[in-house]
Amino acid sequence: METPMIYELRRPKNNVTGKKYPALFIMHGIGSNEHNMLSLVDGLEEHFYIFSVRGHLSQGPGFAYFTIQGYGKPHREVFDDGMDKLTNFITYASEKYPLDLNKLYLLGFSQGAIVSMTLALTLGNKIKGVVSLSGYIPIFVKEEYNINPDKNLAVFISHGEFDQVLPFEWGKENADYFTKLGISVTFNKYPEGHTVSEKNLHDFQTWLLNDVQR
Repeated sequence: METPMIYELRRPKNNVTGKKYPALFIMHGIGSNEHNMLSLVDGLEEHFYIFSVRGHLSQGPGFAYFTIQGYGKPHREVFDDGMDKLTNFITYASEKYPLDLNKLYLLGFSQGAIVSMTLALTLGNKIKGVVSLSGYIPIFVKEEYNINPDKNLAVFISHGEFDQVLPFEWGKENADYFTKLGISVTFNKYPEGHTVSEKNLHDFQTWLLNDVQR
């Protein structure tokens, strides 16, 4: 199967033949690329196969997974296509690499958080956990997508209290939405804007390492 997307791979230095590893798929923000997210996961490659996935659309100096028609409103057809491509990439990686299919995680910032939460809501028991950093769930996803998260899904959501790009209230709405679905949610707020602080990084890495051992 040919790879449907461009990606950077990090994996344990001492790969054990025959062992299956947890996987972490990371998605960047709009106008960024697959390299910019890797600093957020330094050290985790000793515990996960890490796939940093480039958006398939050119956007300014970087890339995107979808385009927007207005504030908080993705172009639906472009968004759907991006979801299909990311779903196909997860399938591709699951077939090509020695992954523990019971321990697939998603991590995204901004636009990457949007697609990560959407995938977690729609891929059922394929996804064990998601880390959403400063994102939102599009209304049409909630109203029109087939929402079927695994009952054992775990979610870490963080948002800056002074986020000037995506309002802090949207982060709280994400947490409330997952909670109403009966999903375990950790929601953290930080005194920052549309960024990821050292405390936020430490918190979500700790959460990931704890959850993967469940």
